[in-house]
Amino acid sequence: MAELEVPEVIDARALEEVVRFTSELIRIDTTNRGGGDCAERPAAEYVAERLGEVDIDATLLERDPGRTNVVARIAGTDPSAPALLVHGHLDVVPAEPADWSVHPFSGDVRDGVVWGRGAIDMKNMDAMVLTAVRAWARAGVRPRRDIVLAFTADEEDSAEAGSGFLADEHPELFEGCTEGISESGAFTFHAGNGIRLYPIAAGERGTAWLKLTARGTAGHGSKVNRDNAVSRLAAAVARIGEHRWPVRLTPTVKAALTEIAALRGVKAEVDAADSEADFEADFDVDALLAELGPAAALIEPTVRNSANPTVMEAGYKINVIPGSATAYVDGRIVPGGEEEFHTTLDRLTGPDVAWEFHHRSPALQAPPDSPVFAAMRAAVQHFDPGGHAVPYCMSGGTDAKQFSRLGIVGYGFSPLRLPEGFDYQALYHAVDERVPVDALHFGVRVLDHFLRRA
Repeated sequence: MAELEVPEVIDARALEEVVRFTSELIRIDTTNRGGGDCAERPAAEYVAERLGEVDIDATLLERDPGRTNVVARIAGTDPSAPALLVHGHLDVVPAEPADWSVHPFSGDVRDGVVWGRGAIDMKNMDAMVLTAVRAWARAGVRPRRDIVLAFTADEEDSAEAGSGFLADEHPELFEGCTEGISESGAFTFHAGNGIRLYPIAAGERGTAWLKLTARGTAGHGSKVNRDNAVSRLAAAVARIGEHRWPVRLTPTVKAALTEIAALRGVKAEVDAADSEADFEADFDVDALLAELGPAAALIEPTVRNSANPTVMEAGYKINVIPGSATAYVDGRIVPGGEEEFHTTLDRLTGPDVAWEFHHRSPALQAPPDSPVFAAMRAAVQHFDPGGHAVPYCMSGGTDAKQFSRLGIVGYGFSPLRLPEGFDYQALYHAVDERVPVDALHFGVRVLDHFLRRA
């Protein structure tokens, strides 16, 4: 009965718009080089114009000049229902034109594919959201619950000028929002044996970017020096890089393992251990992952904490021993793994190397058995009955971390149906980023179906 009560509104015009909007947003260069070097305002104005054309009022907000965010609210038909946040960022990571097959900011549409920086991360989702709400306005339909739209700045750096600013300085704009959706979920993942997964993110590892500092005695490079800052730092970095973190399975990861194993016909007694500590001894997660085929790549990064050394800085002349040396480490923390991370870093760095957070944001969990998750699953499988929507945890993070300060539970839901051989995850921040036109058409249909029924 519910299906009959919600008319389809994604028509030929909407399908044309979602492709055009993706292309036009890509052409607006919103490269975020970090440290405040970005200007999202032209893209924000573009978004506000598209909303204004169908009488949706949008508010432009800036913490810093040119670092513009857009927020709008669409009233639902049920005033008693909680609101739903739909957010997407407007900035993109840098791209070197010489490395690309097409100019990264051309927005070219060739052979049924839209090319350019942001085609996957995440101007495609921005375009799908714009297209869906414009189609509603033209058809005179409304969602069941209020929908709050947020197009943000600065997600590709610290988010301080974007979602962090909005959450801290304008929480009233998100009043009533209990859940939110954004990037990195509901894309086709071909898992072997003809299995099509649509992993929906119901969790994120926390970000723990670290600065390590070693101090010693400066001196001549020809002299014996047992107090060498470079040696101390190098030893600590090597210990961090070689460390094998213990297994720590969250409810979302357990659900992902269980559902994917069942689809592949693999027995998985994921709940056999009563405590996390028991898993290392009693549950061989790596053996299970080996039986999941390509799908293991979805889960493997999220069964443990991680810490990868990425930058080392020391010295200024080959025959001078410096008095200090610095390194940076990209740490990621599974939900519930923060205490273990701190204790382990203290041990690995030792007494001669200090560490501190260069940037941090919390790990997130969202229930994979919630009504919202069920609605997302139903929307995907409505348009691909042979597909399987499953929960997973993101290895990285999104603006959902900042919106979680407002009590908003975040999911990754940016639906795309992709052909076999199209490696969606490998195109994030990569050369020749692109998205198929058919995937955008599928995505906007699924998004519309979900948002009006959630």
